[in-house]
Amino acid sequence: MKRYPNTPYAPPLPPGRQPLLWAALAFGAGIVAGSWWWRPPYLWVLGELVFALAGCYFLRRWAYGAMALGLGALFLVGAFRVQIAGPAEPLPESVSLAAGSEVQVTAHVLKDGLIKPRSQAGSSHLQPDPGPQILDVECEQISVDDRSSAAQFGFRLSVYGKSNDENDGAQSEPVRTFHYGERLRFPAKMYAPRNFGNPGAFDYRGYLAEKGIVALASAKSSEVEALPGFAGSRIELWRSRVHRSIVEKIYALWPPRQAALMDAMVIGEDAFLGRDTRTDFQRSGTYHLLVVSGMNVGILAFAVFWLLRRLRISEIAAGLITVGLCVAYAFVTDLGPPVWRATLMLALYLGARMVYRERSALNAIGAAALGVMMVDPQSLLGASFQLTFGCVLLIAAVAVPLLERSSQPYIRGLRNLDDIRYDFAMPPKVQQFRVELRMISGRLERVFSLKTFGKRIASPALAAVTRVALGAFDVLAISAILQAGLALPMAYYFHRATVVGLPANLIVVPLAEVLLPAAALAVAVGYVSPLLAKGPALIAGWALEGVAGSVRWLGGMHVADARVATPGVVVILLCLMAAVSAMVLAGRRGWLAAAGLAALAVSGLWITTVPPRARLLPGVLEFTAIDVGQGDSLLVVSPQRRTLLVDAGGMPGWMHSDFDVGENVVSSYLWWRGISRLDAVAVTHPHADHIGGMYAVLANFHPREIWISTGPENPEMEALLKEARGLGIAVVQHKEGDSFSFGGAAVRVLAPDPEIEATESERRRNDESLVMRVGYGDTSVLLEGDAERKSEQEIATEDPQSDVLKVGHHGSATSTVPELLAAVHPRFAVISVGARNNYGHPRREVLERLEESGVRTFRTDLNGAVTFYLDGKNVSPQLAALRR
Repeated sequence: MKRYPNTPYAPPLPPGRQPLLWAALAFGAGIVAGSWWWRPPYLWVLGELVFALAGCYFLRRWAYGAMALGLGALFLVGAFRVQIAGPAEPLPESVSLAAGSEVQVTAHVLKDGLIKPRSQAGSSHLQPDPGPQILDVECEQISVDDRSSAAQFGFRLSVYGKSNDENDGAQSEPVRTFHYGERLRFPAKMYAPRNFGNPGAFDYRGYLAEKGIVALASAKSSEVEALPGFAGSRIELWRSRVHRSIVEKIYALWPPRQAALMDAMVIGEDAFLGRDTRTDFQRSGTYHLLVVSGMNVGILAFAVFWLLRRLRISEIAAGLITVGLCVAYAFVTDLGPPVWRATLMLALYLGARMVYRERSALNAIGAAALGVMMVDPQSLLGASFQLTFGCVLLIAAVAVPLLERSSQPYIRGLRNLDDIRYDFAMPPKVQQFRVELRMISGRLERVFSLKTFGKRIASPALAAVTRVALGAFDVLAISAILQAGLALPMAYYFHRATVVGLPANLIVVPLAEVLLPAAALAVAVGYVSPLLAKGPALIAGWALEGVAGSVRWLGGMHVADARVATPGVVVILLCLMAAVSAMVLAGRRGWLAAAGLAALAVSGLWITTVPPRARLLPGVLEFTAIDVGQGDSLLVVSPQRRTLLVDAGGMPGWMHSDFDVGENVVSSYLWWRGISRLDAVAVTHPHADHIGGMYAVLANFHPREIWISTGPENPEMEALLKEARGLGIAVVQHKEGDSFSFGGAAVRVLAPDPEIEATESERRRNDESLVMRVGYGDTSVLLEGDAERKSEQEIATEDPQSDVLKVGHHGSATSTVPELLAAVHPRFAVISVGARNNYGHPRREVLERLEESGVRTFRTDLNGAVTFYLDGKNVSPQLAALRR
């Protein structure tokens, strides 16, 4: 960028002149390599010494070579650091031995209890019956089999009250809320957290470990005894009281519907938001507003710093006050590393700005990132750090140089517009811009009858309108750069292409810049005078309605529901290269900067519009039992790579859970496989653990057909078929005796009997399951659904011989009868079953029958996702290679 001697602004140094930024990138690359490529620690140390000594040798002889060797040494240090990082704290032996059984626990509360309203599965409709109270507690003593021992570890406790059913139709028993520092004693069932055993699954265990939680437990509220005394930190006690008081103040200032959103956006409590609201924010690309994140910190910091400077407070004092308030905000919200990382980066940036002006912003960002990764190398591997760091880096390294060569000189040129002497401090193009504005202002003066009055308002009004237009350009440019640059992590972690993210952020970000400061002011003033707080509360409420309405409108568009599969390794590397090139070239000559921006835009467009190549083997029949807990979801891939999903798991209705197995488990696995669309789905029967996740699958993968049996109609199936027809999916009914080809595989339907009577009771619904035998060459697999004894006995007469058996009804004693085993004569069997399920599945007698028949049996609760490859002659089982 050309520099003008009289220009008061000096552009930032190019990224190549920012050593700490490159050091952070090298260290981070080493962490990524070390997390996947294990080598003995002494090899990493030896490599570090070689690179460091070589760098010292070339320091005076070859500067660029010395720098490259130094970065190589940091790469090896990062790999070494992540490999020596200790594993998550294991579950204490006393708990491991008693996992699933009841133990007596004495503990104290680490975080105030939170009671979430229950909601219907698949809906955001909140029920009056409250859900369990969720507590993070630290164990003091645990008793197992009359033996007591001291134990110190964190665990998450769910405290259940009496449900409406238990009260015989009466209102639910209110559950007392427990607060930080209280000591409790209670009997509980405790167990280790478990991840779903599928590649691409969310690391729930690691997520809890970051919060110091190594176990889960549940207890009844009536059995929780409050003990005398206090355990914990007085500072944390004060923080929790302040946090609780702010939440109460928010609900006092705004009506409940607004307060739930305000609570999430201002202080991070999102427990009372429905699923539909969350989905709209995600689909519109504005979810960063819904949870307290680095952007919230940045908006509040900008508002505070701007106000302090307008009050004629010195830059140093304003910076120190801003950082202090941001630290207090991060402390009160207590949302962990994301907010603290943003606060750290903000502090370093303001420090660099005060000492070196804006020229060392990238260096400050690199120093903050390097410090965080050295303390906690695992943080780099999480979506939160990558999104925060990527967002800040894209703004500082790409957006700021772009705006400094486009809009910012003209914005500065609007100052003192009527003062001709100020022109000489501006570049020639800006001088011309100021002259033209004064000419336009002169013409505007003629509109008014009084020349003096016209001159008084025409020039400021013209400058204000121009400043708003240039500000809109800035927001649009930053949003476009962030959308293109963050397309990769959004696709990798959230499988979303924020197609409407650009217009959505153009609308909601300015509103958020009004909302957050106004809300913070309303809460602060509310402690002094609730009457005076009504003004800023009303402004924040209007801004909130604008945000919510825009998000609801844009998120509800059909085009906004764009889901993408996990990008391949080559695409990931190319996108990273495009982002780095945009950062390196942003401060260079015009055509080079344009080339960098074009590369960034193409990478974002590619991620959004070009589906990755699915990881499917041609010429074989694949059958995979996906781990969905206590339910069924089976992926069948034909020799010609046509895809069929049989069932999609789901949560039982009595659990009143918000967790969507179809979205969070089944879809995640399919996206990890690179599957963007399914050819067909099948619903064996309308039970929640088979049909519940199918809504998300239909929306995410738009199958061409949905196969159903001919069983009796019911509300659950009717609702699903209405959804399918609305998406343009053809409904195909199959019954016993149907035979057809599916992508080179032969499908034969063995059940249900088309003569089944619609008046049979609900307990017979399992025998209405769609049962299919899928074959290729001389190999085949039998998919039973939840077929039970009567259906299995009929299937046994239909020549069902198969190499692989999907065991019926999760290994229930009512299924896998001897007659069926004798007729199928399988070599392999797989049971789709949930760990620690309430039904006792799989039953011991079923496992014994399979063992006596010489069947090699797999279980999803023990083995995770299990895949069988049938090549027409042989069957090869394969377990998922999971990093646990």
